[in-house]
Amino acid sequence: MDTDGPRRKYDLYGHAFKRDAYRTFAEMRREDPIYRQVGLDGTTPIWFVTRYEDVDAMLRDPRFVRDEALARDPADRFVPTPLDRLIGNHMLNRDGDDHRRLRSLVSQAFTPKRVADLRPRVQAIADGLLDAVRDQGAMDLIGDFAFPLPTIVILEMLGVPAEDRERFRVWSNALVEPPMDGEARAAAVRHLTAFTDYLRELFEVRRAAPRDDLVTALLHAAEDGDALSEEELFSTVVLLIVAGHETTVNLIGNAMLALARHPQQLRALRDDPTAMPRAVEEFLRYDGSVERALNRWAARDIAWNGHTIARGEPVILILGSANRDPSRFVDADRFDPARQPNPHLAFGKGMHYCLGAPLARLETEIAMNTLLARLPSLELAVDEEDLRWRFLPGFRALEALPVRWAP
Repeated sequence: MDTDGPRRKYDLYGHAFKRDAYRTFAEMRREDPIYRQVGLDGTTPIWFVTRYEDVDAMLRDPRFVRDEALARDPADRFVPTPLDRLIGNHMLNRDGDDHRRLRSLVSQAFTPKRVADLRPRVQAIADGLLDAVRDQGAMDLIGDFAFPLPTIVILEMLGVPAEDRERFRVWSNALVEPPMDGEARAAAVRHLTAFTDYLRELFEVRRAAPRDDLVTALLHAAEDGDALSEEELFSTVVLLIVAGHETTVNLIGNAMLALARHPQQLRALRDDPTAMPRAVEEFLRYDGSVERALNRWAARDIAWNGHTIARGEPVILILGSANRDPSRFVDADRFDPARQPNPHLAFGKGMHYCLGAPLARLETEIAMNTLLARLPSLELAVDEEDLRWRFLPGFRALEALPVRWAP
């Protein structure tokens, strides 16, 4: 059944939903696998897709585009502000040749060899973060470990001073947290303007004194006529900073929560660190940090499994639901770190497959092995009912994860 009115049949945003999202997804897969209801703004109807087969196919179908302009008539297109153009003109919002051009520039920094070469540095960062808290016997695993680890890595790759990382946390939140009123929107604009001002100064410094970092490489690409505009330069660096840490921060937190719920599996992984790479794939499937793929729009009228998705209508593919679909995964709600095969969709599929997937895997593997090896008695420090999830429609993200151990 489809609905065009303001009523929502499924709550996909509230705290109760966040606490037990997979129960809602199971109901949607069973009753309404392709369902149209209003989104977060309370007025715009959106198609929500929950079954693995449909999500997998739509991720690879070029008729569903990321660039909304390709799906709308010129008179109906959203007119971006100058700030919107500075932060949103990146490869995730492009399709076709434009997407391939931008992706090819950035992909040079994420080759398998370059990522593998980061292993010693990632390990050193993880050890240093635990050195700072080990004798305390307790920490917020998100704030003290999961956030700084990938943040330091991506800022170092870009050539941004690590001491600025707390500023980037504020700016990243302004990008990913939906403002719900005028005051919040004004605050977001202030934060994002400060973000772009910071980047503008950084670019000037790097132009005057180049370094062996990703910002310098992107600047040189623009200057060498590689068709990287000023807006694309800003947007690409914004994307790398946000995507380079936000998803991995939450993946590490969710992984630790899953192990806390399954102490036998925690002990098995602590005793056999070589099993961690496969376990990371299960962390991604079982409770991955990216709940939904970014909005897509139908570039033309599309008939799909008895529904007509009209040109210009938005579509959200729920990756977290697809990864728990029992038609694709045996005993899909069971946490199985040894699961094989594990064809999850946590990194997407098709042309927009996550470029940073190898780095996210490396960081999560090192983070979890280091935690289990150095803090063998690690456990939750609060009842699970006391944990709170952040209000981020696209992510599975804990506000904090208090843990303790025998110091």
